Amino acid sequence: MALGEADTTTRQRRQLSDAAIAHATRGEWEEAVTANRQLLELGPDIDACNRLGKALAELGRHAEALEAYEQALERDATNRIAQRNIERLRVLMAAKRPAANGKGKPGKAPVTLFIEEMGKTGRARLINLAAPRVLAPLSAGDAVELKADGDDLIASVGSTVIGSVEPRIAARLAKLMAGGNRYEAAITTIHEGNGEVMVMIREVFTHPNNFGKVSFPTQGAPTTSVRPYMKGSALRYDDDDEVEETDEDSEEVEELDTSLPEYSGEPELEEELAEEP
Repeated sequence: MALGEADTTTRQRRQLSDAAIAHATRGEWEEAVTANRQLLELGPDIDACNRLGKALAELGRHAEALEAYEQALERDATNRIAQRNIERLRVLMAAKRPAANGKGKPGKAPVTLFIEEMGKTGRARLINLAAPRVLAPLSAGDAVELKADGDDLIASVGSTVIGSVEPRIAARLAKLMAGGNRYEAAITTIHEGNGEVMVMIREVFTHPNNFGKVSFPTQGAPTTSVRPYMKGSALRYDDDDEVEETDEDSEEVEELDTSLPEYSGEPELEEELAEEP
């Protein structure tokens, strides 16, 4: 009987975990909170605590989210997800910028933006980052607006400037934007602790003036990036021809050598041979 109850509990935990993940994937944060709370009623679960904290944070319930992450950290003091989010929430709450029921949060970028396409999408690091209290409310997936300022490319979330795109990429995209191209961007990685923010940038419109100009060229020279393929048999065939040609030349030389008249010992013939170049 005890074994049957254990199997039932395990099955319930698996079903609730799958449901919680599915709700979070669809952005159904209220349902995600409910599923994770039900899962925690069946016993301790670090992953459920982290998922609960994420769902509550998305709803703007930062105090509850902080409590959920602290529960995860109590059970695993080395849990990086809990540590990182606790730091972020404390900075956010200290700045007194909570969002009620998810209102006022940055808009999320469409999922299609994160589909990488050669030449059309690229990743870039942001420099000259805003203060930690400004970055605290941000998370991966937040939409970013890019504005060209000379050769600089300023990154903003809503009306707040969060940094600028690294010069190596900014200079090229700024020129293409001046020619009429349009781009969308979103945050892919954000670590306030080490001051790193990465964004994904996608070309969404190519102006005719920029026809043939690639937004994100691949690294390396074309001679090394594109190499023609030739079967080994073809290479061997060419080598055989060269060998055959060499052999034919050798045969011609041999025939020439054998066609020369033999030395007869006559002085007149010896003088004629000596005069030939």
